[in-house]
Amino acid sequence: MSVPSVPIPKNLDPESQEEDYVHNVYNEIASHFSQTRYKPWPIVEKFLNDREDYSIGLDVGCGNGKYLGVNKKLFIVGTDRSSGLIECANEISGGCYNLGVADGLSLPHQEGRFDFAISIAVVHHFATAERRVQAISHILSKIRSGGEVLIYCWALEQEKSRRGYKEGDEQDILIPWVLAKKSPKKIKERKGKNDVADPEVKAKQEESHSDTEKDETIFRFYHLYKKGELSEDAVRTGVCTIVKEGYEKDNWWVIVQKN
Repeated sequence: MSVPSVPIPKNLDPESQEEDYVHNVYNEIASHFSQTRYKPWPIVEKFLNDREDYSIGLDVGCGNGKYLGVNKKLFIVGTDRSSGLIECANEISGGCYNLGVADGLSLPHQEGRFDFAISIAVVHHFATAERRVQAISHILSKIRSGGEVLIYCWALEQEKSRRGYKEGDEQDILIPWVLAKKSPKKIKERKGKNDVADPEVKAKQEESHSDTEKDETIFRFYHLYKKGELSEDAVRTGVCTIVKEGYEKDNWWVIVQKN
């Protein structure tokens, strides 16, 4: 059974859609989202470990920075549009990562400077096909000739997962994220010595917390890529060739080499 989704408002231009349903959302859920992102995916890990020692790389949409320390012999600059996620990455690394806040269509780096790049679960957040191709092209502009880029995007073909998306479903959708709030019980327990003894006052406090601390559902925009579409978008940039492609964990991935 597919994860419930909602229609995308038709009155939003692509930039506003991304602002409302991507940028603002990730800033709001940054801390909660970061707690769910800690284990590197095998193919991303292998890609990073296969790089030449002391190569210089770029992680576009680095989130909480979980890939920046995979290979200690690489120098990787991580950027993300969400300042909240960059704060999480700074906290996790103790300020040791090379980080910056930057939009994926306006990276501040010198062109042709990096040996490689990764962009994991990012490109699918751009609202139109043209902007997704532009995002891939922009990453490639920062890579030297012969350098490689690994890109991951959510797949439409997720029949075997809990999400259940499949061929024939809508590809442009808003997917819910449930932002868990603190329960009245936990709030009461945390008060300790400051807890109120009067049962009626306690009941009113708990009722108040249950009204204000309900879980919140927030929606993120995704374009679900169908088989072959991600490679097609990469080829449409006109500046790369496909090295390898595949499917992992409900995602399509592709490794491209800049011409």
